[in-house]
Amino acid sequence: MLRPSYSDLIDAVNSAVEPGEEPVVQSRYSIVIAAAKRARQLIDGDEPMVAGAAGKKPLSVAVEELYEQKVTIANDEAPAEEENEVSE
Repeated sequence: MLRPSYSDLIDAVNSAVEPGEEPVVQSRYSIVIAAAKRARQLIDGDEPMVAGAAGKKPLSVAVEELYEQKVTIANDEAPAEEENEVSE
């Protein structure tokens, strides 16, 4: 079994959510997309936010960053609202 598991990642990402609020991540799909986007950022030159990233694959580093809450997952609705504010 791979560590951390999907459920471990979902729990870690949602740990900062207050009781009664909607969780940031509700499915495995969301975790996979977030990890893939972060891995692409690492490939494109972003610096890893976890120690010991040298020699690891970008996707492994991205999963570790999500698990350790070094990066956050932004809600898709927020950027759209910001774009509307900027264009007005």
